[in-house]
Amino acid sequence: MSQTVPYKNILIMTAVSMERDAVQRGLELANAEGFTVRVAGVGPAAAAASTAFELANHPYDLVISAGIGGGYPNHAEIGSIVVSSKIVAADLGAETPDGFASVDELGFGSATIDSDPELAVRLADELRRAGIVAVQAPALTLSTVTGSAATAERLAALYPGAASEGMEGFGVAAAARHLGIPALELRAVSNPVGPRDRSAWRIPEALQSLEKASTILSEVLR
Repeated sequence: MSQTVPYKNILIMTAVSMERDAVQRGLELANAEGFTVRVAGVGPAAAAASTAFELANHPYDLVISAGIGGGYPNHAEIGSIVVSSKIVAADLGAETPDGFASVDELGFGSATIDSDPELAVRLADELRRAGIVAVQAPALTLSTVTGSAATAERLAALYPGAASEGMEGFGVAAAARHLGIPALELRAVSNPVGPRDRSAWRIPEALQSLEKASTILSEVLR
């Protein structure tokens, strides 16, 4: 669903409080109005339930899943922002003798929710104008975070061009889709997707990027 800006009421869902606080700081620096930021919980199920509850009780025109997460090497580096072109439930499907089959292939629905392309392009462009490294690309959602090079390579092959990995985006977007509300994912990269190496995580830098990106939202969306 596409809508001409401005959006009057925008819901932003984050997984945890430190992400919420970073977004809130950015909005406050920009004196932004019309935004509500809520903590959804970790994982697509919690995110979908929390978002659905919020949407059932308040009117919104746009829903954004925002937070930090992994970036696929050569597509999104640490500190950059990924604006979703589409949000994909990357592990929603079945194992088969020939490999993974998505729910699309199984005929049980769709594991992909498209973002408004005009909105995503406009936001990515404005982020770059503000000096933020930003890419518009598929954002993957997984219930289990990738922790090996083999899994990272498999996902990159299954979803060409994917730039980020998080745990909530599809859940947030699925709740919004049920009510016909457009959804977008905004992911600040804190670590490369692949082998789990906590020493390579740059959470403070990613939170700073998320805060800075949030200062731009008002001028783009409202």
